[in-house]
Amino acid sequence: MNRQRIDKWLWHARVVKTRPDAAALVEKGRVRINGARQTSPGHTIKLGDAITVALDGRVRVLKVADFSERRGDASAGRALYDDLQTPPK
Repeated sequence: MNRQRIDKWLWHARVVKTRPDAAALVEKGRVRINGARQTSPGHTIKLGDAITVALDGRVRVLKVADFSERRGDASAGRALYDDLQTPPK
């Protein structure tokens, strides 16, 4: 798998609780892919894309590191991205 829908990825990465929440977030224009605002939940992303999400009064910047076939636990979700706002260890 080298591409995935943005709504599905946001849900699998546990950025949101449900896939409809992910779709609504994208439709409201609160998600940017490589700096470009997206309003289509079906827009595909690829490895290395930078995803900017405005959610709950804060902005998260994530780099797509992997994809998943299904939603896993929190640690599996965190493995799908690199947080670009967290300083490296």
